[in-house]
Amino acid sequence: MKKIQKFILLLVGSVVLASCDSNFLERYPQSEISPQVFFNSESDLELYTNSFYTYLPGNNIPTDDFSSDNVNVSGLDELVAGLRRVPSDAASAGWTWTPLYNINYFLEHYDKPSISEEARSHYGGIARFFRAYFYFEKVKRFGDVPWYGRSLNVGDPELFKARDSRTLIIDSIKADLNFAINNIRSAKTPGRINNWAALALKSRVCLFEGTFRKYHTNLGLQSSADALLQEAANAADLFIRTSPYKLAQGNPNTVYLNLFASETPNSDEYILTRLYGLDVNMSHPTNDIFTSATRGNPGLTKSLIDSYLLTNGKPFSSLPNYDELPFWEEVKNRDPRLAQTIRTPGYRRIDAPASSAPLKPDYANALTGYQNIKFVSSVDRGTASYTPLPIFRYAEVLLNYAEAMAELGKLTQPEANKSINFLRDRVGMPRLIVDAVITDPQIADLYNNVSNPLILEVRRERRIELAMEGFRYYDLMRWKQGRLLEKTFYGAYFPGKGTFDLDGDGTDDIGIVDTRPSSPVSGVQYFILGSDRALSEGNKGNIIVHPNIVKKFVEEKDYLYPLPINELLLNNQLDQNPEWDDVERD
Repeated sequence: MKKIQKFILLLVGSVVLASCDSNFLERYPQSEISPQVFFNSESDLELYTNSFYTYLPGNNIPTDDFSSDNVNVSGLDELVAGLRRVPSDAASAGWTWTPLYNINYFLEHYDKPSISEEARSHYGGIARFFRAYFYFEKVKRFGDVPWYGRSLNVGDPELFKARDSRTLIIDSIKADLNFAINNIRSAKTPGRINNWAALALKSRVCLFEGTFRKYHTNLGLQSSADALLQEAANAADLFIRTSPYKLAQGNPNTVYLNLFASETPNSDEYILTRLYGLDVNMSHPTNDIFTSATRGNPGLTKSLIDSYLLTNGKPFSSLPNYDELPFWEEVKNRDPRLAQTIRTPGYRRIDAPASSAPLKPDYANALTGYQNIKFVSSVDRGTASYTPLPIFRYAEVLLNYAEAMAELGKLTQPEANKSINFLRDRVGMPRLIVDAVITDPQIADLYNNVSNPLILEVRRERRIELAMEGFRYYDLMRWKQGRLLEKTFYGAYFPGKGTFDLDGDGTDDIGIVDTRPSSPVSGVQYFILGSDRALSEGNKGNIIVHPNIVKKFVEEKDYLYPLPINELLLNNQLDQNPEWDDVERD
């Protein structure tokens, strides 16, 4: 027991050190975690691999979209503004390798004959899942990276190797995932990895890489794109046909909202989640972020809001003057997921009494006027959130299948019916009819390197269904649409300055003014225009936050992150990513 307790302390310590130490590969002290003593029972393997779960995303899942064109915040980050600098240290660059060392160390020592072959295969599969996840995140961020298939000691020459190609890394990731799919147990436990999570990850990896190679023609890898897209489709298809998962069902007007507001993970739809709760005294700050005026004031963008179809299945852009409709008009007769993603007329917090007054958009919290409610839970919880945060859910697998098939030119009606149309059925929306799809000019304007209307429709569905789940930034990167980050992020439209009724009850709720009136009207919140807030056409138009910031996305540079300066100095075999050499350093 003392040995296990000491191991746990060392494990926690290594995680802490990883956040502040720029050494290339931090390690557990091997003298303290002796493989001869420790890796001798199934419980030892379980204990060690449990530590890997700290490497998964957590509190940042709902806020990852802040670095995309889905959200505008008061403090625009350097990524969206195009003002990234070259970091000096590994931690701030995301070039840390502690998780990989710990995973490889396990894989070198876990395979003991004293443990059943089934258990060894299961935990070996879990370790390979995490190695695949680790390297996928590195490839998304940096492109080519060194592949290390074993733990390395100080002074090992391989520490100073050059980067391996993304082709080698992706092939190695797929090999790890194939082992994981075939060997991890299949029990449904939302907080723990099963073989279905590995299959979902394979569909995600192959879709990302297939589309990245297809649209980033400068890589010279287009010839391998379709094979990867087919692997993505095959993995998603196998999941859809054979897994025990399905979409959560319920009232079309509440099922989507309730899925993300429940404190119990939906075991039908959630494949893998980060778990929170009073029983473990763990919470995340989502309630506070989306209901207070002190956590960045995140407002969703009009570009996202415009993506939601009308209830008759037609594009919002089919309405006359759709881009000049005031809030109380533009949210009418829309895909029910819109009213389950932002505050619209009649909104009340989860579990709020029916007698309580509906909540209007709070412009102090959401500067664009579109206030997120996804992941916001019961008012009784105050600023703390205990809702599980999904890492993989069934809806993504359906979308991965639909997109891969659309990119391959194979999205026929049967394929749409077993993927994207399940999502529309759940909320009572008209089904996608493949032969009837026409190009929506509003969506086509976003993705200027795509002409296939089916691909555009799948991208629309993906943006809507997965909003605020952390996918949008890397979707733009793989589609080669970083240009969207430099566009102006618009908010709600107002036909002029003055006071307006947000919910159509006959009482004004919001005032758009240059200065706060000396005698403010009771019940009216005032949005004060100024140097950091404006209307797009001067005296009328869409709200603009940061009107004086000129954002910039450099096509030749900004699809990849820079490597940290210190690591380039330590290892002269590493080369900097293109166009980053002359960028200002931290």
